[in-house]
Amino acid sequence: MVNKVMLIGNLGADPEVRRLESGVAVARLNIATTEKYKDRNGESQSQTEWHTVVVWRQLAELAEQYLKKGRQVYIEG
Repeated sequence: MVNKVMLIGNLGADPEVRRLESGVAVARLNIATTEKYKDRNGESQSQTEWHTVVVWRQLAELAEQYLKKGRQVYIEG
C-alpha cells in the first residue's frame, strides 16, 4: 500500500521554526488549498482547507530562509 499526498497552496503565515536541544531544525507550515467550483445554480463557489505540514533538518532551514506568508508552495510526500 502506498499513501501519497500532493498539496499546491499558499502559506497562511511565515514558517514557525524551532530548534531542538540537539540543534535539529523543525518547521511547521500552514498551507491553504482552495477548491473552486460552480454550484447547481451556476454560481461560483470556493472552499478553503488548511493543512499543517512539518519538515525537519535541512528542509526546515530552507523553509525558514525562502518561504514567507502568501508564497505558493508545492509539497509532496
